[in-house]
Amino acid sequence: MTNGRGGVWVRGLMRVAAAALLVSAAWPGPEAPAAAQPDAAKRQYEAGLQHAKQGAVDEAIRAFTKAAELDPQLAEAHYQLGLVFLTGKKSSKDAAAAFRHALVANPALVGAQHELALLALNEGRIREAEQGLERVIELAPRQEQAYLDLAKLYERQHASERAEAVYLALLKVDGAHPEALYRLALYADAQGASASARQYVETLLRARPNHPDAWYLKGRIAEKRNDLAEAAAAYREALKVKADLIDARFNLAFILRSQGNAPEAAREFLEVIVVKPEHAEAHMNLGLVYTTLNKLDEAEREYEAAVNLNPTMLEARYNLGVFYELHRHDLPRALAQYRRYRELGGRDERVDRIVGQVGH
Repeated sequence: MTNGRGGVWVRGLMRVAAAALLVSAAWPGPEAPAAAQPDAAKRQYEAGLQHAKQGAVDEAIRAFTKAAELDPQLAEAHYQLGLVFLTGKKSSKDAAAAFRHALVANPALVGAQHELALLALNEGRIREAEQGLERVIELAPRQEQAYLDLAKLYERQHASERAEAVYLALLKVDGAHPEALYRLALYADAQGASASARQYVETLLRARPNHPDAWYLKGRIAEKRNDLAEAAAAYREALKVKADLIDARFNLAFILRSQGNAPEAAREFLEVIVVKPEHAEAHMNLGLVYTTLNKLDEAEREYEAAVNLNPTMLEARYNLGVFYELHRHDLPRALAQYRRYRELGGRDERVDRIVGQVGH
């Protein structure tokens, strides 16, 4: 037997046998017999485990219920019964009743306490869930999932300081815990504590060198320091691990464009568009790159794609206006874009002067 949250019940393997005899999902809880029969209860319990592993839901319910009737103090029987109800019958009410019986038999049964806390969280009983998860951590200080669940609870409540404290506590359990390190790096970065953010990311990457989000975050932190070489290198590492990480590829392409590497920037922006054709900013930036490369037909196509995908994008309207004015020498079309730019709230002295000269 195990007190772990998942116990020996393999959730992903459960399937309800359509031809099996149905057992009522309304389980009132076992009534204690005059005297416990531990040997018989153990046999029923072990049979229940076998049925559960085979996905025989109703047979498992019968066996665990019988085990609990024969020995009401067999907490694991109640616990496993709760898991069957929860995953096999999708009955949170009956599952909760079984978990509570398990805790009556053994108040220190971590798995039952954890499941009850998660049920409370799913049903919006936040304070009850919080207390339950705190109790799990008290009973099992190395139960890492409980820390994560509690931190996520606080994040859902926008209590970032409390979530951060939980992640710090988790690091005391596992100093290289990837989720804790990543979330703490995000918090530090958001607070402007770049040195701390960088330290968390470096620690994470030493433990998990194939963590694409950590490489991406390292790139972002480097960009804020204006270390474009380090940022580009970090984005490339992220893309080695996860080629469809759009934000990393877009940022890399943007850096390449800013460094004057138009051909490579064009290739990267095209890759963004292949994965995400609706990425308006990638189309607009590709238009700028094509203009630099004097590929004017391609540039016009990309600018038009950008404004079609996002008609309110000020920068795209402005750049398309400049393109029509300076590269196509088509002032009426340029004015149409400039006027739309101004209608959307854009302000530029040069645009104001041009529009003003020809009238509204």
